[in-house]
Amino acid sequence: MKYNKKKILEILNLSLDDLIFKAQKVHRKFFRNTGVQLASLVSIKTGSCPEDCKYCPQSAHFNVDIKKEKLMDFSDLKTAAFKAKKNGADRFCMGAAWKKLNDGPELDSVLDMIKEVKSLGLEACVTLGSVSYSQARKLKEAGLDAYNHNIDTSPDFYKKIISTRTFEERLETIKNISDAGISVCCGGIIGMGETWEDRATMLEVLVNLTPPPESVPLNALVPVKGTPLENQPPVNPLEMVRMVATTRIVLPKTRVRLSAGRKNFSNETQLLCLLAGANSIFYGDSLLTTENNQMDDDRKLLSEFSNKDFLKSDNNRL
Repeated sequence: MKYNKKKILEILNLSLDDLIFKAQKVHRKFFRNTGVQLASLVSIKTGSCPEDCKYCPQSAHFNVDIKKEKLMDFSDLKTAAFKAKKNGADRFCMGAAWKKLNDGPELDSVLDMIKEVKSLGLEACVTLGSVSYSQARKLKEAGLDAYNHNIDTSPDFYKKIISTRTFEERLETIKNISDAGISVCCGGIIGMGETWEDRATMLEVLVNLTPPPESVPLNALVPVKGTPLENQPPVNPLEMVRMVATTRIVLPKTRVRLSAGRKNFSNETQLLCLLAGANSIFYGDSLLTTENNQMDDDRKLLSEFSNKDFLKSDNNRL
């Protein structure tokens, strides 16, 4: 079933109990295994990005206290991937602060990194900016499972956030990725000042991608000092719950990733998001440039969610 903006807004406006109930039914129908995928994320090239995304501390346009780094050494990448595997991650994501991937040494290095990650038995995902179809084919041949390229928000609000890349250019890259046979990981950010109509329109765009995205990361803005959005108020936690549940309903087969900003949510909010259909989290003490939940805390959270060993605790006996 295809959903338009009007129908998506109707779903977003359901009472919270009805919304979560509907999302749960969809989730259990399409995901018999209700486990949560753990994805680790590492920055393989940090800062000095020529883009002017108003939310991003990696932009060269803003005065942000961030350590700029060149492309990660291959040996450091191997160590990071091995650590992620050892800590229980299923997917290893590599992000580079580039506007586009360049042929030559950059592409060759990334191909080697993908092969290394795959040799460890991990799913490999990258986010490298724009890529051509021929580059996407090479990434696929190296074993890449998924490519992350977010649309961020609605086409109209997008123009207020980014001027260095058009919305249409983002869709072109997504098409190149999909045509090359790579799974598309594509989502957005809430809390940048957008309206609920913008959020519904963003989901409408995602629903109408062909094929639909394999996974949708939902990010809550993390305001960073020095960026134009540094004074944005925190996202209301229940707004994220609504976004997760609605995404689960309109994209029933898609993996919904609870992504950036999760650190600012209580355990109860995160559990509600999981109940509402989120079935992946970024797992590790940091994301590309911002802090993430501690791994020990995540293990406890997921133990409570699955009830695994929960009743063995002296504090939780019935």
